[in-house]
Amino acid sequence: MSETVLLPGTASLGVMGGGQLGRMFVHAAQALGYRSVVLDPDADSPAGLVAHQHIRADYLDEAALAELAAQCGAITTEFENVPAQALARLAERRVVAPAGAAVAICQDRADEKAHFKASGVACAPYAEITTAADLAAVSDDLLPGILKTARMGYDGKGQMRVRSRAELVAAWDELKNVRCVLEQMLPLALELSVISARNAAGEIVQFPVQQNLHIDGILALTQVPAPAVGPELAAEALASAARIAASMNYVGVLCVEFFVLQDGRLIVNEMAPRPHNSGHYTMDACDVSQFDLQVRAMAGLPLRQPRLHSPCVMLNLLGDLWFGTDGAERSPVWDQVLALPCTHLHLYGKASARPGRKMGHLNISAATAAEAAATARAAAALLGLPTQW
Repeated sequence: MSETVLLPGTASLGVMGGGQLGRMFVHAAQALGYRSVVLDPDADSPAGLVAHQHIRADYLDEAALAELAAQCGAITTEFENVPAQALARLAERRVVAPAGAAVAICQDRADEKAHFKASGVACAPYAEITTAADLAAVSDDLLPGILKTARMGYDGKGQMRVRSRAELVAAWDELKNVRCVLEQMLPLALELSVISARNAAGEIVQFPVQQNLHIDGILALTQVPAPAVGPELAAEALASAARIAASMNYVGVLCVEFFVLQDGRLIVNEMAPRPHNSGHYTMDACDVSQFDLQVRAMAGLPLRQPRLHSPCVMLNLLGDLWFGTDGAERSPVWDQVLALPCTHLHLYGKASARPGRKMGHLNISAATAAEAAATARAAAALLGLPTQW
């Protein structure tokens, strides 16, 4: 990894992927005066619509990769399922952060868990299942458990809860007998995440620990400061995330998600080699956002410890909000929501809404955590979102 500095206003920055994370990266890059180039096959991709240049092609298209490398001084990715080999090809010519090798670890749940163990960070007991013999050899101690595909799983996709061996066999068949990981189901108390930014020199800065609530496997809200997390637990989560990043020689923004068990133990769940939904609050509650640090890390600019200047609640906005109880499409009551104090609406520019699709997020900041939570509940009530949290 080169430590060449790309000064603001003097270079183009590229991103593989055109979704909302790419869109917010492009906005952050453009604010510093960088040209932005997106490679994504979708003509209407949210990031492609706002970038200076959109290369519409498959992620493994050799001509497109060559064009992206020719146009940009450094390149990143906005989602973990960009082929790692494409990032490796780009790295032959340009700075790529994070590196393809790090992204490859995050793409495979078995490799990811092996990396956690090698980093000295505890994860749930698990077994890798590749063959019928692996399936038969699974320890009874892992049941009940969660069977997850090793690759291409996110937002609750590619995973099934299993309570018995019969359910395990049936679930593996339903998942088409692909390589899987079976995790022991543990008694959870809390879900946390840590977002870190690390540069090529090994310097790391981190945002405060975030407390998350998932519904049906999809993040529903994030609270910062984490209301149920004390100083010792927060320090352990931050240190664990830093070890995980350092042991990959990671460069860029990395999100590490944790579980807190009912007995108080901290268990790492998974990681994402990019900015994360749970870090969207940083856009309005911190002096630099996760996207600002993504730009800084890949461009070789100085990283500095971000400061949380306002307590915040982030509400995830899914496409369900665009449909009434009768199924008819409607527009959410944004005027009423924005009448509430310190509400910051971010919509992603997607052409159409559908249930479960991430359409935007709402940040609610305030002078105190209690005020932020109260306003967030009022906004949630207006939108028809859960308010009991």
